[in-house]
Parts: sequence; C-alpha cells; structure tokens
Amino acid sequence: MSTTIFNELAKYKVVPVIQIDDIKHAEPLAKALVENGLPVAEVTFRTDAAAEAIKIMRESQPDLLVGAGTVLTAKQADDALAAGALFAVAPGLNPNTVKHCQEIGLPMVSGVNNPSQIEQALELGMNFVKFFPAEASGGVAMVKALLAPYRDIQMMPTGGISPKNVKDYLSIDRVVCCGGTWMVPGSLMKEGDWDGLGRLISEAVALVE
Repeated sequence: MSTTIFNELAKYKVVPVIQIDDIKHAEPLAKALVENGLPVAEVTFRTDAAAEAIKIMRESQPDLLVGAGTVLTAKQADDALAAGALFAVAPGLNPNTVKHCQEIGLPMVSGVNNPSQIEQALELGMNFVKFFPAEASGGVAMVKALLAPYRDIQMMPTGGISPKNVKDYLSIDRVVCCGGTWMVPGSLMKEGDWDGLGRLISEAVALVE
C-alpha cells in the first residue's frame, strides 16, 4: 500500500464505510465529511451508483481521500481507478484481484481473518490488511492473537465496529484505523439530514482523537 495513503488512513483512525444508493447524495455527503473533520471515505461497490459517486465526491471535494470498497474483480478495480478512487478495499483476499490492482497502481487493502490469509497477503507483498468481519471473527482478542506472530502486519478492523468498541481496537499496537458505518447511516442520507450526519461525523472524530 502506498505510504502516503497509509499515513492518511492512520491519521484519521476511522474510515467511514458508505453505501450510496442515490447518486444525488454523493456531493452533500462529501461536503459533510470534509467540513466535519473526517475527509476520508470507503464507498462500497455494492450498488450501481458506486463508481459515479466516487467520481462526484472526488470532483466536489478534491481533498477528500476516497477509496472503493467491496472490490471483488479486476473490472471493479478498473472502474474504481477510472472514477478517481485512491485505494481499494475487499472483504477477502483474491490473489488475482490483488495482482491486477498492483499492475494498475491501485493500492489494495484485502480482508483477512486467519493466519493462512495473512501469509497469503505477505506473499503478495502486502503488509496492510483489513480484518473482516471483525466482531464475528473473534474481535479484539483475535486481532491481538493474529498480530503477535506477524510483526510486519498492520490492520484495519471492519465489521461490527461501533462507538462502544472502536477505542478497544485502536488501543492495539499496529491497528492503525478502523472501518465503520455508524457515522454515515443510510437513513439520514435518505432523509437528507446532512446536519444530523455532520454531528455523527464530528462525534466520531472527537471519540478517536
């Protein structure tokens, strides 16, 4: 993973994981993130609007660090890069997708939750991985157990992260940031409650300072 992007993710400590169903939400969401002190986003490729949303968010807020989430194929990686995504994230580790991202210069954060997958990641030259699904895979105790033998690995736990447990994860050495959805609920986006969304984003920033 590129040092610059890694440093940025580490600096913000939480990465909002966002599903955008309606393209008109992209621009006000980008503005809310930047204005409330969390200029980073992982926009998941779970909807058809993802690539266009990434493009709009990057164009409207050039300082926003936008990545593509749920990148499962080489085609999605190509679409993400073309839209302006600065990094890609996957729920699992697909060596073919990782190699394609490396070929096109798109930093990839693959998902792992066991030792064999970590060793696959290391074999592919990756030392920054996503631990997913974090809570369902053993939570804080599992993260500590996995990091112990792999001294070069750094992690971004995602999945079940909330205000109640995020600081527990971030207190672990080499957990540099966490992915979460609590500060960007789809319900507030659908309602157009950008002030409410802004408050949740601000609260998330304050929580991990």
